[in-house]
Amino acid sequence: MSLALIETTELGELAEFVRGINFKPDDVVSESTPGVVACMRTKNVQAELDQSDVWFVGRQFVKREEQMLSQGDILISSANSWNLVGKCCWIPELPWESTFGGFVTVLRAKRKKAFPRYLYHWFSSPHVQDFARSFGRQTTNISNLDLNRCLKMPVPLPPLSEQKRIAEILDQADALRAKRRAALALLDELTQSIFLDMFGDPVTNPKRWPTRSLLEVISMPLRNGLSPSKSGKVLANVLTLSAITGSGFNPTAVKESTFISTPPIGQSVNVSDFLICRGNGNLDLVGRGFFPRSSMPDTTFPDTMIAARIESGIKRPFLELVWNSRAVRTQIEASARTTNGTYKVNQTMLEAVAFFCPPIDSQRQFANRTTAIENLKLSQQASLNELDQLFASLQHRAFRGEL
Repeated sequence: MSLALIETTELGELAEFVRGINFKPDDVVSESTPGVVACMRTKNVQAELDQSDVWFVGRQFVKREEQMLSQGDILISSANSWNLVGKCCWIPELPWESTFGGFVTVLRAKRKKAFPRYLYHWFSSPHVQDFARSFGRQTTNISNLDLNRCLKMPVPLPPLSEQKRIAEILDQADALRAKRRAALALLDELTQSIFLDMFGDPVTNPKRWPTRSLLEVISMPLRNGLSPSKSGKVLANVLTLSAITGSGFNPTAVKESTFISTPPIGQSVNVSDFLICRGNGNLDLVGRGFFPRSSMPDTTFPDTMIAARIESGIKRPFLELVWNSRAVRTQIEASARTTNGTYKVNQTMLEAVAFFCPPIDSQRQFANRTTAIENLKLSQQASLNELDQLFASLQHRAFRGEL
């Protein structure tokens, strides 16, 4: 089917947005509590719906039946940092009655007009993601998806039979990416298993390792990143938060030629700097930290990150695992402060965070045992990046009528 033969229709004719429920963190209860429903939030919006960390709230918070999730819904992060707003995932068949929170929104297809899987592939395509993100209304560090403007976006609309055919082709290609992501997840699990076997659970510290605070293991004062500025006159390549909010450091998460307020002298990305998320609309991401895999002399880091130069007595693989463990997460989430929907930590809060610290020889042994895993992860990640690029090209062709 050629481009000229594909009609376009406004998204609002094919689907509707449904807003999530409102509740407070204190309203979260255990799954075993009578009368509860699962509640998805921004943390659950990954390449595939993350069902490993699901909250539960009372059914009374669901004010309208349309706020219950259904298979085929598209869950969208609608209030988040600029680079993550608009991110979406497909809702599969779920094992619980489920709803969704106030920082996410559901896009629900009108099935007589749009095939849900076709609509998902369209909305998740890079071009549409960038377009939707550009509509975001910025509030401090939070961007809110402009749902009314999104509803006016033009959607290529072939007949339903053609929509199904296109979706099936894209699904087959997407399955390759899913297998690569699954392989990476298994490698992460293997690293975690080795960590727990050698050191024990960081929460209970069964081997009674001595503890140290972040302040005790840094070799120079913590440093805030530089502020992007529309009025700035200095151009620089700047990491985006997604560089450190995934399962590892992502060196491709760079916004090139960004105006910043001051020259990035001494603020380039250094392999010895532990980069920590300073602020985000998602509490689960605040405080997350990773080391760059190599120095990036032409790239700096933004004011939403804090850099910690770590002394030589701490091995990088060990610190990444213990820092992102539940033991540290509990401390960060308890100290984080929220302003206009943005959770933040400052240098003083981070310096006080404590974690167990085994002898350097044990840390070195752990690093040696996981080196082969990390190398394999880098290879798998490079392959996934290539598949992502090929899939994006396929999506582009699909919605131009070239499949």
